Amino acid sequence: MDYIVYADYALLKSLHAKPGTMNLIDRGQRQRLHSRLEHYYTIPGGSCANTVRGIAWLGKIDPIAPACYSGAVGNDDVGSCYISELDELGIITRISVKENETGVSTIIVTPDCERTMFTYLGACRDFDKADLDFELLRQAQYLHIAGYMWDTDGQKQATLSAISAAREAGVVISFDLADPFLVQRNREEFLGWVPEMVDLLFGNREEISLMLQSPGGEDGDLIREAGKLAPRVVMKVGAEGCYVNERGRVLYSPGFEVLAMDTTGAGDFFAAGFLFNLIKGRGIEASARLANRFGAAIVKVEGCSLFNLDQRDILSLSSERH
Repeated sequence: MDYIVYADYALLKSLHAKPGTMNLIDRGQRQRLHSRLEHYYTIPGGSCANTVRGIAWLGKIDPIAPACYSGAVGNDDVGSCYISELDELGIITRISVKENETGVSTIIVTPDCERTMFTYLGACRDFDKADLDFELLRQAQYLHIAGYMWDTDGQKQATLSAISAAREAGVVISFDLADPFLVQRNREEFLGWVPEMVDLLFGNREEISLMLQSPGGEDGDLIREAGKLAPRVVMKVGAEGCYVNERGRVLYSPGFEVLAMDTTGAGDFFAAGFLFNLIKGRGIEASARLANRFGAAIVKVEGCSLFNLDQRDILSLSSERH
């Protein structure tokens, strides 16, 4: 569950965290951090959960088969609320209930609209291979996972098992690099299997640069070189939009100009837009436009709330060439 906090730079500086990153904290650190918070609000979060929420939300007016989300929560009110809110979107939930507390991510949003996450994994740490529904997985069109699953060995082994089963069943595998620090920690391991197992790779400019060890490279050079990482590579470049390398064919899709309030979830809902149009059988150009449009829309609202957004607006504007 995400706890969204709007604060000045002093709070972030006192926590010694690099802006825009995800930082793992323990239970004691979470309690101390929350004791300093005066105002916050909560909303179901998590990178892949956000992406699945976005796909299901768009599907309410442009129908697709139900999305499924697999994860773990605690046996507590926060966990029950989390499951209920995903159920309300029509998402098939394969969420295991553990004895540990439900994981929470405290997200500090500074005046420049940047979000910095402090994540207590809680029950997420207990997610493992036994929690996977392999029968349902083999029926899927796409398996979407995020690099955050490399935070614990149990999560990582569950993810590798899911990837193997999906590969055997012909399911398209989508992987989001998720965070620059995570790429730094796991780069060699990622390079050992991503090029062989991943069909669609998402990353921002910094994450792709780290994977290629090309700091300061030009965007065009980066996306061309990134073709060796996966058949389809999508490189996000913030408000400027994105680049796509599809089996050596490179295209650029410009972003949408909006007044940003909070960048929380921008990359997750970008992926939702891209995957949604692929699921609908639409091309890479249309997928990139919808990704840019959805990512731009989500930064206009607090947290990752979809209540003040309109699916028709996002889908119609993304269909316009610009």
